[in-house]
Amino acid sequence: MNTTIDRSAPHRTLHRWALSVTCIGIALGVLAVLAVVLPGPAYRYGLIGLSTAFGAIRIGAMGGLAAGAISLVAIALTLFARHRRYALYAIVGLLLGAFAFVPPWLLVRKARSLPAIHDISTDTVHPPQFQAILPLRAKAPNSPVYGGAEVAAKQHAAYPDIRPLHLAHPAAEVLAAAHEVALAMGWRIVAEQADAGRLEATATTRWFGFKDDVVIRVRPEGNGSRLDIRSESRLGGSDVGANAARIRRFTARLQHRLGRAGT
Repeated sequence: MNTTIDRSAPHRTLHRWALSVTCIGIALGVLAVLAVVLPGPAYRYGLIGLSTAFGAIRIGAMGGLAAGAISLVAIALTLFARHRRYALYAIVGLLLGAFAFVPPWLLVRKARSLPAIHDISTDTVHPPQFQAILPLRAKAPNSPVYGGAEVAAKQHAAYPDIRPLHLAHPAAEVLAAAHEVALAMGWRIVAEQADAGRLEATATTRWFGFKDDVVIRVRPEGNGSRLDIRSESRLGGSDVGANAARIRRFTARLQHRLGRAGT
């Protein structure tokens, strides 16, 4: 009696395992990306609360880490099974996992490296004060009152470049340019007082739709002017550097606009 040994059976088993693990990695990667990306818009449009949104992102990041690990196993299995096409699919799962895990991880790492403050001003001794915006902040958790020397010390240590802007242009010209830059950055102008050299605006973040308020003060200084700007978040103990970054972008654009106008 002849006995035939099916030597292809182990290969078929490996093939099935490679395909299954690859599919699991991709599916988990897709779900993880959705869990990280969707909470922002969902919170912005009032569908979920902030704690739920952050919880979903945390779960999504962990899911992304798991998807990456599973996809690495899938890559190994597909290489042993000699299915390069499956290996490419497994790499897709790895990339999805990285996309879900890396941005939240970087954000948490950045938050831990920065002070837990949410009010940044170029003038920490006499910061520009909110006036017209105050009614809009009536229900905001963060107070519009500047935090004083403690906040100033933390700001100077973390953001030593945030300083008053001294310009060779007259105050009226600077305020007009500031108005144009604010609009170009997508801020909503709440109030402007040309005679007082003041402008108040609200910036809305793209992902979560957080509201951060900005007040600009321009005063004559010699033959030119001095501009101070303050940016404060309505919500959150730490802004993760958002207000300082906003001030940097604004001052860079303003200087560019004024320099171009002077040529």
